[in-house]
Amino acid sequence: MLHTLRIPLLLRSMAPRLSRQEAVLVGITMLWGTTFLIVHTAMRHSGPLFFVGLRFVTAGLLTALVFRRALAGLTGRELRAGLVIGASIFLGYGLQTAGLQTITSSQSAFITALYVPLVPLLQWLVLRKPPRAMAWVGIALAFAGLVLLAGPEPGSLGLGRGELLTVLGAVAIAAEVILISHYAGHVDLRRVTVVQLLAAGLLSLLAMPVAGEAVPAFSWVWLASALGLGMMSALIQLAMNWAQREVSPTRATLIYAGEPVWGGIVGRLAGDRLPAPALLGAALILVGLLVSELKWAPWKRRRARSLAGEMK
Repeated sequence: MLHTLRIPLLLRSMAPRLSRQEAVLVGITMLWGTTFLIVHTAMRHSGPLFFVGLRFVTAGLLTALVFRRALAGLTGRELRAGLVIGASIFLGYGLQTAGLQTITSSQSAFITALYVPLVPLLQWLVLRKPPRAMAWVGIALAFAGLVLLAGPEPGSLGLGRGELLTVLGAVAIAAEVILISHYAGHVDLRRVTVVQLLAAGLLSLLAMPVAGEAVPAFSWVWLASALGLGMMSALIQLAMNWAQREVSPTRATLIYAGEPVWGGIVGRLAGDRLPAPALLGAALILVGLLVSELKWAPWKRRRARSLAGEMK
């Protein structure tokens, strides 16, 4: 009996331990996984810019109501942080939502996940921090997976409008992750969250005339979806800003790698049936996400063994 009781204790000790911040980020990935199908359904009744605008204005107003007393102390740095993060949210979610008009929710989930290996690539281009060797391997695997997932035609990458828009959205989301980590710990997360959500929503609504998008006919589908996702977005953005004060960008992006899995599961339950090449592509993207976060430094291990041998 005592031996039987020790088994679950042993398994518990072997299981990876998550901090509170990391556990919150895991919960965020689960919520994200459900949003692809919701938005895909809403796009039958609304244009992407109007939907994204209503979604994030709702989120911004809710957070402004909650943190109305804190807004009095808004600084110039916090305003700039909120505006640039809000612009990346507008681009990321706007492009992703537009892509969902022509591709399935499962495809969107896996293509959007490309932002994970893109984070070290953008850090190299912007912050002059070169990616590690395994990050390059992860980027290559993820790109190969994208080609298969998109269903290429002979002699071309086969990226249709929906896939291309989603890839561009993934680049913007990678920029959002980097910007949040850059400003976290130096600003009041409550005020920045309000500004970034309102900025994302207002930019989307202001872009409607430029894109030639009209206000859609009333539908309970887009109204309920936008308001519901607005409340979810407020919770998610606040949680991300809070959690990433303690969680590194690398660790955060590794946790976020679970998002397409949840998106694929939800899409599958809703009837998405990806062909075999697309499933292989999705698997390659997931492997790419994980590989990009591995640390491989064999020369350090050889050096350590050499030093240990000299000390004997």
